[in-house]
Amino acid sequence: MGERTTTSVDRGAYPDAVTPWEQETWRDAALDWARRGLAAHGLRETGRRAVRLRPWSVLVRLSVEGTAGAVWFKANPPASAFEGALTGALAAWTPEHVLAPLAVDAERGWSLLPDGGALFRDVLDRVPDDPRAWEEPLRCYAALQRALLPHLPALERLGVPAARTTALPEVFDRLVEDGTTSAPGARARLLALRPRLADWCAELAAVGVPDSLDHADLHAGQVFAPRPGRFTFFDWGDATLSHPFCSLRVPVRAACERYGPEVAPRLRDAYLEPWTGRGTSAAELRRAASLAWRPGALGRAVSFGRLFPGASRAAERACAAASAAALRETADAPPY
Repeated sequence: MGERTTTSVDRGAYPDAVTPWEQETWRDAALDWARRGLAAHGLRETGRRAVRLRPWSVLVRLSVEGTAGAVWFKANPPASAFEGALTGALAAWTPEHVLAPLAVDAERGWSLLPDGGALFRDVLDRVPDDPRAWEEPLRCYAALQRALLPHLPALERLGVPAARTTALPEVFDRLVEDGTTSAPGARARLLALRPRLADWCAELAAVGVPDSLDHADLHAGQVFAPRPGRFTFFDWGDATLSHPFCSLRVPVRAACERYGPEVAPRLRDAYLEPWTGRGTSAAELRRAASLAWRPGALGRAVSFGRLFPGASRAAERACAAASAAALRETADAPPY
């Protein structure tokens, strides 16, 4: 990639994690693919290359000659290899809400993405006392989900995992059966919760809001805010096809921690605005948002299992513990 390129590697809390980056042939093929993807857009890598290795992704920041930004190469493990193709499809269907990839290799789970500008997380730090900050991103995200309703069959064909509203009790059963929770008494409490969870999911499905794409990890570090009023959503490797309102759980919890619980109803209502006008009353939409809160934890619980084959035992244990914690959160009452 050029003599001027230097590489740094960040393994975070997973120094023993096994990823394809350790394989020279894979690494050479990935970087060559990225170089060709850049060249197709008249770009060339130079300078510092920063590699971020995690049990669930390989992310490489490529400095690009002649620009102030960067380009990002991402490789997903098999269980989330759909992300590259999904990113490309979203750019075609909802270009105002996502990044358009420079290149995608759907078969290998590789994608090459432009820099998206300022992270919403950094924007929040500049306005730390404004509880309204999440309102517009949530409206935009809901508009994205609603725009995707005609594309559900295509999303399934792309390989996005399904956790449909009517099947969420079975997802819960598999997680409990897999033994992903070891806290004292946790299994018994989860089994006791199961009949009510089934009732909540049945009532949620009956409201009539169709399933859509659930990001499943929509925190402020997964949203770009390059300019006022502009928000783009990325990092879809945890996504599922499920009830769209399940997506509220992560951002609303984060906002409550930052601003206090009183912010939850206003964020819920901002998110629900794009869902009006479909023959469902405001009261029914609010009830659906409350019903989706508990099963919304299941998407997170499932996603922690999407690791590279042969991940280290330590990484597997850490992710299993995180999955168990998310599963236990199905017992948490909604904040609205």
